[in-house]
Amino acid sequence: MPPIESLPISPGAAVGLVALVAIVVANQRAGRTPWALPRWEHAFGLVGLCTILNGQYMGLFEAPRERMMGEVARILYVHVPSAWLTMVVFLFTFLFAVAFLFTGRKVFDQLVEATIEVGVVLAILLQCTGMLFAKPTWGMYWDWDPRLVSTAVMTLSFIGVLTLRSLVVDADQRATWTSVGAILASTSMAVTYYSVQWWRSVHQMQSSPDTVAKPIVLVLRINAFALLFLTVWFVARRWRIAAARAREDEAPPLPEEVLA
Repeated sequence: MPPIESLPISPGAAVGLVALVAIVVANQRAGRTPWALPRWEHAFGLVGLCTILNGQYMGLFEAPRERMMGEVARILYVHVPSAWLTMVVFLFTFLFAVAFLFTGRKVFDQLVEATIEVGVVLAILLQCTGMLFAKPTWGMYWDWDPRLVSTAVMTLSFIGVLTLRSLVVDADQRATWTSVGAILASTSMAVTYYSVQWWRSVHQMQSSPDTVAKPIVLVLRINAFALLFLTVWFVARRWRIAAARAREDEAPPLPEEVLA
């Protein structure tokens, strides 16, 4: 059997082909179009799953060893994309919150809820991988570094918004308070981003692609796009749950005899 490096397809691509075959078989049994997907976001999820499997395989086995940090730097192929996507998702939380306050449309409130929850998950992933990276490089899992502290404050701020949302009973009031809280929590994003510039920090500054080896940049971008597709899938699925709950919470129509 040839070594895995010489195979014509990567493990991630192989999983993708198996998933596509499974979709075709399932749709044929259900009498649907062979390539149909029940929800548009599943296409993003499938592409993201295949890509991240391929990207992580490249990061673990094919990417070159980082000159200064060695093998431990391979965790950055999860840590850095999760950092990027955390900021992107929370940015959309801010935009959806502003849109709700200006329009009052429920869909924006549902998207605020969805993006906060997915953003918190990404932020926790960011901090966990950062702690695993910090132990062999800094000698400890946690240090009161400005970047670490500001990231933790940002995460707790959005968790606080979710807690506030869960305590408000009235739907309209809950939506308004959630949007206001999300906008206030979003201010922590700027502090987190600029913390390494405003204060003395042991955390690495933002790197330019010109200062990083091209194979490493390529793998980082592959994993970043993979996590982006998966994030779209998670947000869309969470939005559908929020929309379904909103429909259930709506008061039933009055009976005809009462209206008469």
